[in-house]
Amino acid sequence: MSATRPFITLGIESSCDETGIGLYHSEQGLIGHQLFSQVEIHAEYGGVVPELASRDHIQRALPLIKAVLKEAECTLNDISGIAYTAGPGLAGALLVGSAVAKSLAWSLKIPALGVHHMEGHLLAPLLEDKQPKFPFVALLVSGGHTMLIDVKAIGDYEILGESLDDAVGEAFDKTAKILGLGYPGGPALAKLAKAGDQAAFTFPRPMIDRPGLDFSFSGLKTFARNTVAKYPEQKADIAKAFEVAATSTLMIKCRRALEQTNRDTLVVAGGVSANLALRQELDAMGLKLGAQVFYPRQEFCTDNGAMIALAGHLRLSKGQLSSEGEISIRPRWSLEELEAV
Repeated sequence: MSATRPFITLGIESSCDETGIGLYHSEQGLIGHQLFSQVEIHAEYGGVVPELASRDHIQRALPLIKAVLKEAECTLNDISGIAYTAGPGLAGALLVGSAVAKSLAWSLKIPALGVHHMEGHLLAPLLEDKQPKFPFVALLVSGGHTMLIDVKAIGDYEILGESLDDAVGEAFDKTAKILGLGYPGGPALAKLAKAGDQAAFTFPRPMIDRPGLDFSFSGLKTFARNTVAKYPEQKADIAKAFEVAATSTLMIKCRRALEQTNRDTLVVAGGVSANLALRQELDAMGLKLGAQVFYPRQEFCTDNGAMIALAGHLRLSKGQLSSEGEISIRPRWSLEELEAV
């Protein structure tokens, strides 16, 4: 890093159905971010259509970059490096972000680095004024991922447990579809659950009676389907019972992970971390254990460019460079393969 010139990192997120752009300044922190969600595009299909997602990323990326630069009162020549989501995610969508980042970096003669999408989520709470200190336990609940991680330092990760089938976000979306709710299903189910009677049904908490920290939510989804078939008029109560069971299961496993690792800090990130019932469960657990619980602000729970800009900045500013000049992606990529910085 130059002693006179601040290091400014442009972040590009295009792993699924949101195009996110962020700009992170070495001295000022996050100085701009823009997000375009494709929810309306995919809603009529009840889920993400990969080809449509890729096409829309192509249309949105450059205009959003221009908007973020204008917001931050910067020019392309002010950018010191570019970070893009290299994986995991939809291959076609990832290719768009990689192509834009590598081409732009080549033209500006600056470095570009592929960032792990889940590391972006994991580090998103570092965008806040009140930040967690390493080491800590992280619960990542984003899209097709549900995992508990022992975070010793940036890039030094040990996966303690993960979903053996449906991730909790997938279970929320599939249960919402069973209930006849719209896409995306998770927020719709949480909204319906507010009107539900918690005493009406008791759903099982999957795998809490087994040792270990792995998750399984497919059975909970099936239990919800069977309950809807028997009591179709009690959809709000079923939504409430599902949400309570899912969030209680996550809380129990988080408590177990903190006790197992002897950590006193929990970070919760990813789309499901926006769920208020989950936050209430985990905050109450934190008070009982004397542990601190950190979340990103609501707008940074879902996929966004700010978290990619931050994750990329933390690596690029320490001299980590991409060893590959070509456009490259990793649709499947374990967090444990990352380098520590």
